[in-house]
Amino acid sequence: MTDHQRAAETTEVPGARSDSAATDDTAATAAAQPVSEQTVEAVVRAQLSKALGGKRGMVEAAIPTLTFTVAYMATQELRLSLILSVGVAVALAVVRLVQRSSVQFVVNSLFGIGIAAVFALRSGDAEDFALPGIIYNAVYAAVLTLTILIRWPAIGLLIGAVTGDPTGWRDNPAVVRLSSRLTWLLVLPCVVRVAVQLPLWAAESYGVANTFAFLGIAKIAMGWPLQVAALAAMVWLLARGRTPMAGEAADTETTEVAARAEEAAARPRTAE
Repeated sequence: MTDHQRAAETTEVPGARSDSAATDDTAATAAAQPVSEQTVEAVVRAQLSKALGGKRGMVEAAIPTLTFTVAYMATQELRLSLILSVGVAVALAVVRLVQRSSVQFVVNSLFGIGIAAVFALRSGDAEDFALPGIIYNAVYAAVLTLTILIRWPAIGLLIGAVTGDPTGWRDNPAVVRLSSRLTWLLVLPCVVRVAVQLPLWAAESYGVANTFAFLGIAKIAMGWPLQVAALAAMVWLLARGRTPMAGEAADTETTEVAARAEEAAARPRTAE
């Protein structure tokens, strides 16, 4: 069985295992073989699928922010809008608990709303609800970019954590290059969010223009939808599989050298 077949078995059997079991299997498979592009594909697919939480997780992340934006636009009451937003997140968490399903994504959303509420209440300005997200994305993009520039891309670190060999992936230059490209696709959504939301926040905060509605819409539209777009780009890049592995590149080069040598030996030799 090839590395690619083992990776496919780990990631493409729908409904056979839970997310955690599938991730454990991926780690075991990856740890049992040299880190290759197939290892990268298996690990990244499993981790991203687990992180996104499906359509329901995406909706649950967006509803509290949408509630706050609509409530504030309708009432101009900051505290009431924050209370409604937190209340919706708590209600979603209760539904999850009743259904005995994971509350991870609701809790993440509630945690984010809590921080946003602190910023907004401290300043008394509703637009500051978006400020923690802008700061987070700016810092996250900077850190991810730094990991690429120093040749320790974040996706590679993820591979090392899952396989149990923190540095083994760096022995394969093709894996390093692929990990860098995948990490750039994580940087891009963060940069886009900051580039769009920061000017909208500044315009509202400094009274240049009434951009609160646009800021709220941008925060929702550039949340999970943008993340899903980045995931789709990562899946497309992984599906291409055109970057040769180090071993394959070496084998190809050896074959080409041998062919050229045979050609040279077969040519008639001219007088010197």
